[in-house]
Amino acid sequence: MQPAHAHDDLIDHLVRSTALQRGEAVRVVLDVLAYFDEKTETYVRRRHRELQSAGLANAEIFERIATELPHRAVAPPELSLRQLRRMVYG
Repeated sequence: MQPAHAHDDLIDHLVRSTALQRGEAVRVVLDVLAYFDEKTETYVRRRHRELQSAGLANAEIFERIATELPHRAVAPPELSLRQLRRMVYG
């Protein structure tokens, strides 16, 4: 017997509308939920590392992060570039 998931309707939809098997659809849904559940500070630090490893300079990184944050599923309050830098560097 498979465990019940809070998002069975979404999982069923993914199985019907894609080539995903049920277990794969469950993992996709859980990954997406975890992505959107990420705290603002964690998101800022992760994106900083990703963009830094792509060779961007800090000025461009923090500008980009500032433009991305309002488009998150649950947008945090507007943060200054200084506040973003403090999240990364303390």
